[in-house]
Amino acid sequence: MKISIKRQYFIEQLNHCLKAISPRTTLPILNGIKIDVSDDQMVLTGSDSEISIEITIPTEINNEEILEIEETGSVVLTGRFFVDIIKKLSGEFVDLETNESFSTKITAGKSEFNLSGQDANQYPLLPEVSDADSLVLSSAVLKTIINQTNFAVSLSETRPVLTGVNWIFKDDHISFTATDSHRLALRKLLDKTFNTDASSAIIPGKSLSELSKILSDSEDDVEINLSQNQVLFTYGNMRFISRLLEGNYPDTTRLFPENYETKVTVNNDEFYHAIDRVSLLAREGGNNVIRMTVENSQVELASNSPEVGTVNEEVNASHTEGEDIKISFNSKYMMDALRAIQSEEVSIEFFGTMRPFTITPSDSDEVVQLILPIRTY
Repeated sequence: MKISIKRQYFIEQLNHCLKAISPRTTLPILNGIKIDVSDDQMVLTGSDSEISIEITIPTEINNEEILEIEETGSVVLTGRFFVDIIKKLSGEFVDLETNESFSTKITAGKSEFNLSGQDANQYPLLPEVSDADSLVLSSAVLKTIINQTNFAVSLSETRPVLTGVNWIFKDDHISFTATDSHRLALRKLLDKTFNTDASSAIIPGKSLSELSKILSDSEDDVEINLSQNQVLFTYGNMRFISRLLEGNYPDTTRLFPENYETKVTVNNDEFYHAIDRVSLLAREGGNNVIRMTVENSQVELASNSPEVGTVNEEVNASHTEGEDIKISFNSKYMMDALRAIQSEEVSIEFFGTMRPFTITPSDSDEVVQLILPIRTY
């Protein structure tokens, strides 16, 4: 293999590839990035057997030469070392040349590195995902859906299904649910369907988090394909494959009661910053607990730390209705929920002091955040 490639573009693609490489892999070869050069393109592959990323680099992009191929071939090079070397080199182009024993010479400017490589034939094959049925979303929409749900997945492995986001495919919409059993995030994609044999798929939160870092806020298409235990996202020159989580996701529909006892509508930004201020003392106490009181159409937030002091803040509510209520909740959960709602005003509906309450945009029900209160009284 002998090639010359535009260094800055190469670094961007290698950084994407690195997102699939985990230092905790049981197969040593998976610490490497596989480079496969054919007559007209280079394919980079990174995998930790849960996430796999495959990136295709053409010789030209928009009539600009990116890659010059003198000899085809393939090699696996230790991921982090290789990427660090390419980043620290100078010059516009970098040259790679591999011999029969997979030793790879890397030259740019006046620098020359020699890296030991491995036989690419030893690299595991990527899972096959059929592209018969596909769902197409814009990159910006998919990134938003991930940001509105993924923060609520469980970080504990005791119930593995809760470490993923449950995608449910209905006749007229798709819903995305994440919960760690203390809070829940639900996003609905209305008027969108997915012709697939599966009725649902649980995608690991870790995979979605890495995918979100790669996606841009653009209208570029992302094509999504499902197989029995894998999902494939095709985005530009990249194929991102993740395994699906096995098991039954809990039925969360019964968590949403019909009739609220108390409803408060507030400005999202103002309420967020009020929570942020009041939580300063809550964080000091180590439990993040904020008390919220709705009384005589007034809304008040309070918190205290025995060592530091107390804080009270009145909140401007544009609308309150129903019974008076006192309730306590985790300030971090509330701030995460408010961040996930891209609406100027939010409605908070309470169903009693010890039942979960919901936060929704005041003008739609596409996003629902649900939080379990904390018993303090």
